[in-house]
Amino acid sequence: MKATEGIGAAINRVEGRLKVTGRARYAGEFPVEGKLYGQGINSTIARGRIVSIDTSEALAQPGVVAVLTHENAMKLADPIGAEARLSTDSQMPVLQGPEVHYYGQYVGLVVAETLEQAQYACRLVKYEYETEEPAVDFDDRESAFRLNERMDYSRGDVQQGLREADEVVEATYITPMEHHHPMELHAVIASWNDGAVEVYASQQMIEDSALAIAKTFGLEEENVRVIAPFVGGGFGSKLGTERHVILALMAAKQTGRPVQVTVTRTQMFTNTSFRQRNVQALKVAATTEGVLTAIVHHTLSHTSTYESYQEQCGTPARMLYASPNASVEHRLVRLNLQTPFAMRAPGEAPGSFALESAIDELAWKLRMDPIELRIKNDTQTDPSNGKPFSSRLLTECLRIGAEKFGWQDRPQQPRSREEGNELVGYGVAAAARASPYQACSAKVILKAQGGEVHATVQTGATDIGTGTYTILAQTAAEELGIPVERITVELGDTRFPESPGSGGSWGAASFSNGVRVACEQLKQELRTKAGIAEGEEASAARLLLDNDLATYEATGRAERPEQARDYSIYSFGANFAEVRVDKDTGMWRIARMVSVGSAGTILNPKTAYGQVVGGIVMGAGMAIAEKTDLEPRYGNFITRSLADYHVPVNLDMAKVDVVFLPEKDEIANKMGIKGIGELGITSVAGAITNALFNATGKRFRELPVTPEKVLLTPVVEGVV
Repeated sequence: MKATEGIGAAINRVEGRLKVTGRARYAGEFPVEGKLYGQGINSTIARGRIVSIDTSEALAQPGVVAVLTHENAMKLADPIGAEARLSTDSQMPVLQGPEVHYYGQYVGLVVAETLEQAQYACRLVKYEYETEEPAVDFDDRESAFRLNERMDYSRGDVQQGLREADEVVEATYITPMEHHHPMELHAVIASWNDGAVEVYASQQMIEDSALAIAKTFGLEEENVRVIAPFVGGGFGSKLGTERHVILALMAAKQTGRPVQVTVTRTQMFTNTSFRQRNVQALKVAATTEGVLTAIVHHTLSHTSTYESYQEQCGTPARMLYASPNASVEHRLVRLNLQTPFAMRAPGEAPGSFALESAIDELAWKLRMDPIELRIKNDTQTDPSNGKPFSSRLLTECLRIGAEKFGWQDRPQQPRSREEGNELVGYGVAAAARASPYQACSAKVILKAQGGEVHATVQTGATDIGTGTYTILAQTAAEELGIPVERITVELGDTRFPESPGSGGSWGAASFSNGVRVACEQLKQELRTKAGIAEGEEASAARLLLDNDLATYEATGRAERPEQARDYSIYSFGANFAEVRVDKDTGMWRIARMVSVGSAGTILNPKTAYGQVVGGIVMGAGMAIAEKTDLEPRYGNFITRSLADYHVPVNLDMAKVDVVFLPEKDEIANKMGIKGIGELGITSVAGAITNALFNATGKRFRELPVTPEKVLLTPVVEGVV
């Protein structure tokens, strides 16, 4: 093996050629013989019940095989109920009754020989409803409730901390509803065979998907096979098994043929998950020396009328700074919208915008450098639980980022630097994201071919565009001493060894350690068979040949390290932004950004860079344009396509520098890997809005920051 191929090498994606040539098959692209096509029908009211359905005209159309509604759909497991918290393996009942809980809810499915026939016939199914006024008041505090006691946290005496402070910032920050919109539409091809099911599905966590299907249909989990070798992005929207999967399975059962269902781009607004609107009330208090005395972070969000989910925006307020006094609360109101769910860095992305904006406001009040205020309140002990951090290089991220960015040139007085007709400003924000670890199993198969030894790695992990195929090939190459080009990685099948799947920033650490253990197990077994002493160096190829074997395989499982339980394990970072604002129009742009991260062992700098840049673009989208709007009278989304829902494009972004600090956190896991995918988005929006304050002297506490807001927001008192 070449030294430039293993762990830490910036090699190209091993699956890249498959993707760019179109040979990588995604969920909706598998050639399943005899399949039908299903198209979901959406409700046109947000609250009420169906009183009549006429399917006759649709059924009379050429190619139409069936129309499923609640009147003829198979009965599924009992609904889980409004008090149950939505999770990645929740059962997903659909078409189980006439009640309508939100606009766009699936109320039927047309199944036909072609997609076009199904889509056309959908328009011919006639529904009559009894309607009720939808609950769509996001600020209905009177009905707000706490999901469970774990949603709240406190330490010390907040009121005493506020009294001890010389300066207090009290402000409310609002982040809107946002939708994930990965490039690949949600899709499934579902089949039944003698009581067992097989689905090709765009799912991030196939084991949990199999469990959700099993619970919904009352099956044994071993009778459910989920296959997802390539997933075209997810950002959290494909963590759970959405109802189109259940509809396809239901239709396949009732028609006796495989059924493919693809969620349209418009349906991805109403029939997949999304990020909640969060109203975050903060108080941050400090002495004149910049020592924090209190942090208060109270969040009001919303959930559906039939399930519950809470995005924990207060997570950064609990652990990022060494305030002795803190209060974190989360409250929900029930609305006639679909259930929101995790979107990249759920909690941390909107929560860091609020907290890092408030810290910046406090620095301005104290006339302190924002970096120095953060460093002054840095800590090596997690204040939320008293555990030491396994490693924490936040100060180093801030210092090194400041040097690389040129922070010393920052205008100290807001609204004081002009270049032509533009106001120029610099902003900074600290970032932290938990680095969880999940147990993962893998199989390694060695095979002698034409005088060479090749290896195949199998695990149920998924690649959602993050580079999983590549880093696992590199891990196996490193452990086995075999060149990357002789290693095949096979992912995304519940028949492979069990993996936690992609989500929560645990993927790289969990998958790679699972492969490492499998490789170690294989070498140990071969060493024993060959009678080679422990500690004697021997490549896997030599071990296979010394045993005169044509093939050999072994399975290993990497559990969470025992010592990790005694530590708080996070990745840390710092984001820097320069913005330029047109004085006359309020149009603004990002001139450049610098991101510095400490995320343990970087398995592949090229794929890691892509992850961070992708996160930065999403964070910039929060500040620039991303927002899902609701029509308040009827409860339907006004934004219902990518023409309405704006995301950053190339012209919105500028030069982005990414720096990874050298770090190997062996407390976190033996390979020293930490999560990076969600760290990339965390605090980006805060860095940008802090830069906008430095440029304009105006505080922007509600995202996105439109040119209209730039023009109409008043200059902060005290800014010259």
